[in-house]
Formats: sequence, structure tokens, C-alpha cells
Amino acid sequence: LAISESQERMAVVVEADKTADFIALAEKENLEATVVATVTEEPRLVMTWNGKTIVNISREFLNSNGAEKHVVVAPEKAQPYAREVKGTFTENYKKLADDLNVCSKRGLSERFDSTIGAGTVLMPFGGRYQHTPSQAMVHLVSVEKGHTDTVSYMAWGGNPYVAEKSPYHGAYLAVVESVAKLIASGASYEDVYLTFQEYFLKPGHDPKRWGQPLAALLGAFKAQVELGIAAIGGKDSMSGTFEHIDVPPTLVSFAVTTGKVSEVVSPEFKAAGHKVVLLAPAYDGNGLPVTASLLSVFAEVTALLRSGKAVAAYTPGFGGVAEAVMKMCFGNMIGFRYADGVRTEELFGYKYGAFVLELAEEIPVGTPLGETTSESGISLGFERIFLTDLLKIYEDKLEPVYSCNIAAPEESVPAYTCRTPSALVCNTKVARPKVLIPVFPGTNCEYDTAKAFADAGADPEIYVIRNRTADEVARAAEEFARKMGESQIVFVPGGFSGGDEPDGSGKFITAFFRGEAVREQV
Repeated sequence: LAISESQERMAVVVEADKTADFIALAEKENLEATVVATVTEEPRLVMTWNGKTIVNISREFLNSNGAEKHVVVAPEKAQPYAREVKGTFTENYKKLADDLNVCSKRGLSERFDSTIGAGTVLMPFGGRYQHTPSQAMVHLVSVEKGHTDTVSYMAWGGNPYVAEKSPYHGAYLAVVESVAKLIASGASYEDVYLTFQEYFLKPGHDPKRWGQPLAALLGAFKAQVELGIAAIGGKDSMSGTFEHIDVPPTLVSFAVTTGKVSEVVSPEFKAAGHKVVLLAPAYDGNGLPVTASLLSVFAEVTALLRSGKAVAAYTPGFGGVAEAVMKMCFGNMIGFRYADGVRTEELFGYKYGAFVLELAEEIPVGTPLGETTSESGISLGFERIFLTDLLKIYEDKLEPVYSCNIAAPEESVPAYTCRTPSALVCNTKVARPKVLIPVFPGTNCEYDTAKAFADAGADPEIYVIRNRTADEVARAAEEFARKMGESQIVFVPGGFSGGDEPDGSGKFITAFFRGEAVREQV
């Protein structure tokens, strides 16, 4: 707290004789490093300000966490949270596509660059038409030099409508949903970890209000113990009250793991004529998945995806099986026909821990759900709704807020294919061109730029432009000009300059290149 909590700041403990070296390394990266405290043998926290001691507290007192506090907690009985399904198949699908919890967020997502770092494995939206949202974020693990096929997975789970009725069930199912999304994306279950984000109303001294976070944490803890998963961090807030308005009890679970790029599976339907099944665990009397059954389902889904017998998977969330099927259809605009006997209530109700699987071959697994079709619609019995109609409802909901359907001229685009099974290397050994890559405040992608040049046979050098003082800028310009004189290529990597104008990164870069020494070398 003394140095102010901020994501741009970090406290580091360094051996005393390494302090100068650490500060020098920080300065080389254009970062400020300052000694703010010294670790002492005497177990006391002492702080001074303007030569005056303002804090002097024993370590023993800090360890005690102050005076003991006690509060009475009275969790309320859980209320039924199952979704009530009314109306026809078509009416429910239109209502689902129009729901803020289900509708397209593509316009918001595309305001951010998902390709930064050149490590994205699963793009945010899959399929030929890029309409099926991925259920997990999957990226290559960043390495400065060389290449890797190791990926990191991250997915989230949480339903405020369930948590509002029962914080216990909401938290338990949040854990299940977050892990199931990893499995549906091709990950295996063996090495999954969690982190939680919690947000609750201000409890004061009300036992019932204290009961909400307690019930939620008990639900999350129960899921962790039964599934054998550890939480490695979290962030909580008990300030979700403004006057008479309270936030709903909120616990969002984030699940993370690692795997290989070859194991990753995208969620959109791949082809017409494939059988689709629902693989679901057994549920107990409280509506929660039975642990042994759930773990068995996880293992079976992983085996089917790894063997290629299943080519797409989606775990039902807020909108149940119906949402999963609809979004799997959108990516390649492949239709779907539900099997006879499938009931509307089963499609639009909650089904956490279950999986919708597209099979590449007919095998006796799960419960038959239907089959993919070449007709661009979703049908059940005599009812059918066109995918184009559903997609319009789905994307129009937030179009006035986050526009994504930008008008484009209708013209046929020729398909080009470039296959390079191996890199072309000249047998005649020649000098490698040297590439100078400046790093300015606001630029990024220098590592993947350097890696691309190295792969092509060049010799890249990353140079950080230091600008904390006028003297540093002058020295940086001189050194950069000297290095440019030894180089054949200068590459300015991409970056971002937003709300910091008119003194933004772009202006600094152009001013730097207009300097006499640099301009002469250019």
C-alpha cells in the first residue's frame, strides 16, 4: 500500500549486492527501479516520511492480523434455479438468439486484436464464416527464440441467474462449466487449475447477507475437493452495494491448463451428414453432476476428440443444448435436424457438464441428438427455423452498440493456396542481413518480428529506445543511428496509440526518426 497498488508496479526483493545490477537491467528496458525498503533482522515494520517515523509496528502484531472479529452467518435455503421453458420450438430459439447472455458479442470482441504475438491457436470465432464463438482461449506459450507446440488454455464459467437463487449451486456449476469448456476445446483433465473472481453485496452485520459469500465459497470448495482441482489465486470484492441496489452474488471460475497444438479442436460443425450426440453425466438429487460420472465423461470426450472419432464439441452453458447447437451451426452455416423424441424442455434447460459431440463415424456413444444437414436451418419435427433468420436476430441485438456487420461490396474472391512444406534455403552461403528492430513506448510484437526474421535467415537485433530523460533520448538516438549504420533493414513493429494523444507514441516515433543523426542513416 505504501507504494500504491497498481498493475504497472511490482515490488521485487533483491540481494543487497545485486541492487545496482538490477536497477541497471531495469533502465536498459526503459523502466524505473527505485529502492523503497530494506529487509532487516529486527522483526519490525518502520516507515519514515520527511525524516519523521510515522509507522513502527512489530512483525508479531502484523502476523496477528489485528483484533479477532466474529460474525454470525446464516445462509438461506437454496431456491429452485431450473429454467422454465414455455412456448414452441421456434419461439424459444428466437428468444434465445435475442437474449443478451447468448447473442453475438463479435462487434465487441473485434475491437481487440486477437493476433497480437502471432500465437493465437483458436481464433475467437470459428468456421468459414467466423460466427461460432470459441469456448476457450488457446495460445502458443510465448518463447523468445525458437518454436514450440505447447499451448495454454483458459476458459471461464458462471451463471448469475443460478447464483441468485443459490450461491452454492452457482459456484459449484461455475467450476464445472469452466473445466468442461477446456475439455470441449481438446484439453485433457489431468493438470487443470482454477482462479476465482468473486463479487458480493456489502454484508455489514446481517447474517443473511454474510450467508451469500459463505454459500458460494462452500460450493466452489466442494467442487474443488470432489474434482481434485486446486485454485491458485483469486480476486474478491465485498463492495457490490450502491444505496439500495445490490449486485447478484457472483463467483466466476477461470480454468487453465496446457496441452499440445495438435490436440486443439474448434467448436463449429465440420460437415453435413454427421451424427451428433449428447454425452451427459448423471446428476444427483441437488441437480449437480455426480463426480465419478462427470470425470468419466471428461475422459470419454477427450478420447473421442484425440482419436478423431469426434470432430467438434461444445459444452452447454446459459442457453443449454439449444444454444450449443445453434452456435455450432453458425460457423459454417451447416444445418441441423433434431432426432425424433427430443423434447423442447430438454434443449433449452440447463445441462452443465454435458457435451454436444459431432461424430465423424457412427459409434454407440451418448444419446442421439440429431444430425447435421446441408439445409441451412434447425428443425425439430415439423418446426424449422432458417439459420439466416436466427443469425440476424443473434447479431442485430448488439449491432447498434458494437457494430460488426460492416457493409462490403459483393464480389467473388478468388481462392489462393500457398503450400510450403519446407523453408527455401540458398545453398550458397552468404552474409546474413542485419535487421534493427526499435522498441518505442507503445510498440509491441518485437519478439515475434525478430523470430520471423531469424526464420527467414536474417540476423535481428531488438533495441529498446529509452526516453525517461532528455539525455537518455539523445543517447538513444546516437546509439540507434550507429547501429543503423551497421544494418541493412530497419523494421518498426506494430503498436497501439489511443487515448494518449496529442502526445502519443506515434508522434514520438516520427520525431525520433526526424532527428539529424537518425535521419542521415535512414
